Amino acid sequence: MTKVTTDLAKPQPHQKVAGGGPTSVRTAETLLRVAPMGLCLAALVLTLKNSVDNEYGSVSYSDLGSFKYLVYVNGLCAGYSILSAFYTAAPRSISKSSSWVLFSLDQVVTYAILAAVSAASEILYLAYKGDEEVTWSRACVIYAGFCHKATASIGVTFGAVVCYVLVSLISSYRLFTTYHAPNLPFSTSTAAAAAPEDDESAAAPPR
Repeated sequence: MTKVTTDLAKPQPHQKVAGGGPTSVRTAETLLRVAPMGLCLAALVLTLKNSVDNEYGSVSYSDLGSFKYLVYVNGLCAGYSILSAFYTAAPRSISKSSSWVLFSLDQVVTYAILAAVSAASEILYLAYKGDEEVTWSRACVIYAGFCHKATASIGVTFGAVVCYVLVSLISSYRLFTTYHAPNLPFSTSTAAAAAPEDDESAAAPPR
């Protein structure tokens, strides 16, 4: 009898836990939240150490606003990744409000890092290709080392973006399959105003 009770108490595969989903889904989500931390930190270190000084002059990440923004966002995302991973890893009941907060933060972080890496990619593209219309020369011909490190940093950050997109999909799926979308005030008033018109049209005799 004791053995049967012990076996029943053990968590079974794909068993739903207090975290709001199957154990395998929660584990996958936790790993996807931890992975961007390492990627963001790697991109952060690459960018911070990216500076070149040669006979033509010197260039550093701090000279470019988009790369400074990339540093800030990578640091922010690394911190958010570890905090959210600890939160989702613990088997606890997640309320409706906390689910909405987690979903909203996932969206904000995803769009923030996507905007940062997109802006840095545009600057790097101009450094490689130049722009003859505005007499922007190909800076990577002179500062090849800087461009190589910047390319590596952007590539690693894009890996973090992929992880955040998957995390956002998981959090949105969990939220909208568990709870309904909130009722908006204008949608309620519009539906209430449309109801009498429908009743009048239904009651009117055909001509």
